[in-house]
Amino acid sequence: MNQKHQEDLAHIRSMMERSSRFISLSGLSGVFAGLSALIGGIYVYQLFKANGMDYLKDEHRLYSTNLVSELFWIGITIMVFALLFGTFFTVRKSRKYNLPIWTSATKKMLFNLAVPLVAGGIFCLALMYHGHFGLVAPSTLIFYGLAVINAEKYTFSDVKYLGFSELILGCISLFYIGYGLIFWILGFGILHIAYGLVMFKKYK
Repeated sequence: MNQKHQEDLAHIRSMMERSSRFISLSGLSGVFAGLSALIGGIYVYQLFKANGMDYLKDEHRLYSTNLVSELFWIGITIMVFALLFGTFFTVRKSRKYNLPIWTSATKKMLFNLAVPLVAGGIFCLALMYHGHFGLVAPSTLIFYGLAVINAEKYTFSDVKYLGFSELILGCISLFYIGYGLIFWILGFGILHIAYGLVMFKKYK
């Protein structure tokens, strides 16, 4: 009888978790988002070289309007690929385990994720408008970290570790202006891949 009660309680907890948290998030989403950022970062490094700049040696760089525009669209492209991979693996996991996708928990998670991201996006556009390009990479890491931490309460609690890691990395990069690409690759590339692999192994 005691064992049956424990099973019933476990079932009730599972149902409550499904209704209050978005649990269709796949670790593979993080892996492929990280790979997208890694490939994008390497491409940007090669782009700097093509424009006569050695990113690891040139401390003072002058960015042409065309280069800034290209970097902006590369960032947008990476974000789109990350979203596509995230959507694909999330839908695949939901279908595999017969989990609902569009629930109240999903809406709350996306809202809590979006508020810091939108604010951060506007802030970064303002930095670019005023020519403070060196602060863009640290700011993206910081606002992304805050967004993940803010959304953690509506999905797997483990994501907060990714959020705090991104936040700390962004704060450190504020003191190494001019090396934002390196920190950006570490944060959006390496950290995402590591986090995704851990999550995939734990929740597969």
